[in-house]
Amino acid sequence: MAVTVQPPESVTWRIQIDRSMWVGGVRGLMLQALHPKAMWGVWQNSNFQEDPFGRLQRTADFVGVATFGTPEEIAELGAKVRGIHRRLRILDHDTGRVERLDQPELLLWVHCAEVCSYLEVARRAGLPLTDAMADRYLAEQRRTATYVGLHEEDVPGSVAEMEAYFEEMRPQLRATDEALETVKFLLWPKLPERLKFLSAGRPAYFPFGALCYYTLPAWARRMYGLLPEVPQAAVTTALRSFRLAMNSVPESLHDYSFMKPTRDMLERARTGLAAEGYDLSRGLIGLRDPRRWPAHRTALTGA
Repeated sequence: MAVTVQPPESVTWRIQIDRSMWVGGVRGLMLQALHPKAMWGVWQNSNFQEDPFGRLQRTADFVGVATFGTPEEIAELGAKVRGIHRRLRILDHDTGRVERLDQPELLLWVHCAEVCSYLEVARRAGLPLTDAMADRYLAEQRRTATYVGLHEEDVPGSVAEMEAYFEEMRPQLRATDEALETVKFLLWPKLPERLKFLSAGRPAYFPFGALCYYTLPAWARRMYGLLPEVPQAAVTTALRSFRLAMNSVPESLHDYSFMKPTRDMLERARTGLAAEGYDLSRGLIGLRDPRRWPAHRTALTGA
C-alpha cells in the first residue's frame, strides 16, 4: 500500500517540495482571479478580503496533503472539498443568474492556473527539469484534479496541452474590480487579528508580492496594469535568490508555515517513508536525491 499519494520518485514530489512553491501559489491566485466567475466565487463565498493569508495557507495545506499525505487522507480531504463546493453558489454579475460553484469549467480553470504556476515558477527559479519531466508533472497532476471533482481525461496533461488551454481561455479573462482588489491584497495584505504581531514587518512583504506579480505572463500583467514593468531578467534573478534562500530554511522551521493538522500529516509521512527504507536524514526535501531511496525503488524507476 502506498505511504504517500505521490511517491518521492514522482516529478510532483520534486516540484512541490521546493520552496519556490510559495511564489507559485500566490502567482496561481493572481492568475485564477482573472476568470470573472471564478473570482466572484471566491469573493462571495470566503473571507479572503479579511484573511488572504488564510486562503493561501489552506491552498498550501491541500497541496501538501495531495502530495505527501496517504491515499486515505487525500480521499477524506477531497470529499470534504467537493462537499463544500457542492453547496456554494455564485451570482454572475454579467447575467444576473445564480449558478453552482462546482462547475467543471471553473474547477478546471482553478486547477490549471495553480499547477502551471507551480511548474513555471519552479523551472524559472532554477529547479532542474527536462521537458519530459514537465510533461510528466502535468500528467501526474491529472490525478490531483480528480480530488476536486474533475475527470482525468478532461485535464491538460502536457505542456503543449496546457498552453493550448490557456490560449483558448484568454478571451474569457479580464481584470474585474474584485480581481484588482484581490491582487492589491496580495501585494499589500491586511493582516488578520491572529497575525497582528507581524505588522512591523508588513512592508517587507511587498517585495515578495511584487515578485509573484512579475512572474505572471505578460498578457496577465497587462490586464492588471498595477505595477510598472521591470526587466524580466531581474525578476528571474530575484526568483532564483528567493528559492535558494527559502530552500536553506531548516525543514523543522519551514513546517510551521502550515496548519497543525498538515504538520502532523508531514510527520506521519516521514515515519512511514523511513519505515519503507527511505533515508530521511535530510528531511522530506532530501528525498529528491535518488541516493536516498531504497534500492528496490531506485531499480524500479531506473534512476
